[in-house]
Amino acid sequence: MIKSMTGFGAGDSENQSFKVHVEIKTVNQRFLETNFRMPHCLAMYESNIVKKIKEYASRGKMDISVKFWDLRDKEAVINVDMGLAKAYGKALHDIKQELGLLAPITPAEIAGYQDVLRVEEAQQNLDEAEPVIMEAFDMALKNLVAMREAEGANIQVDLLKRIEILEGFVEQLAVLAPEIVANYRQRLEKVLNEYLNTQEIDEARIIQETALYTDKVNYTEEIVRLRSHFAQFREIISADEPVGRKIDFLIQEMNREINTVASKANSAGAAQIVVDVKSEIEKIREQIQNIE
Repeated sequence: MIKSMTGFGAGDSENQSFKVHVEIKTVNQRFLETNFRMPHCLAMYESNIVKKIKEYASRGKMDISVKFWDLRDKEAVINVDMGLAKAYGKALHDIKQELGLLAPITPAEIAGYQDVLRVEEAQQNLDEAEPVIMEAFDMALKNLVAMREAEGANIQVDLLKRIEILEGFVEQLAVLAPEIVANYRQRLEKVLNEYLNTQEIDEARIIQETALYTDKVNYTEEIVRLRSHFAQFREIISADEPVGRKIDFLIQEMNREINTVASKANSAGAAQIVVDVKSEIEKIREQIQNIE
């Protein structure tokens, strides 16, 4: 089954120490591209997360958001800027002396001034957070893949319908091929009759000219290859693997073959069918831009 490159998946995981919420949004991209928005403290896990992502996806631009909570009791350290405390103390003493104030200057009063005390949380080991992080990613990626597969199934139905349409057009071209030659023979006989109405027409010459023309406009090989491409297309989109690049190449080959038919078929009817075929091929090309 083919997969779309567009999707969304979210996942959560939690234990007594940590809680993680992951959201992944994906859009079309020729290769796999990951853009993270997560706490800096989790940067050490980014390479392992990317490995996990590659287990689920091979193409697409991914915007990944990670929210992380450390639920453990925090150890705190209080640092005192003694230089700043002394400066505040001296300033307060000078004010007291100048104004004749009697109230004592207390440590609590000095500590209340900005930047005298700084509270810092002690760095804690996050090694045990990785299983929780990976579990949240695993859930988010599974939900993402489920959405991509659902969208891919809709795209697959549409592609198969378009291949059926292409097959119908190609069969029309196959039927038209001998008519093109027959019409040319009739035109050739008419021209010769007009110019050589007083003489007997050389049947051998007509057969020779018709054979040369038939060889020039013969697009049987292209029809055979197009039929083969349609069969390959069905096989590829049924494969359980990323198929976007393969289908893209196959569409290029289909386009090449129909362009050759257009250059060979000297017929207004064939020209119209070729236009219809190229239109359907272009619609398929637009669809497969969203296939992984």
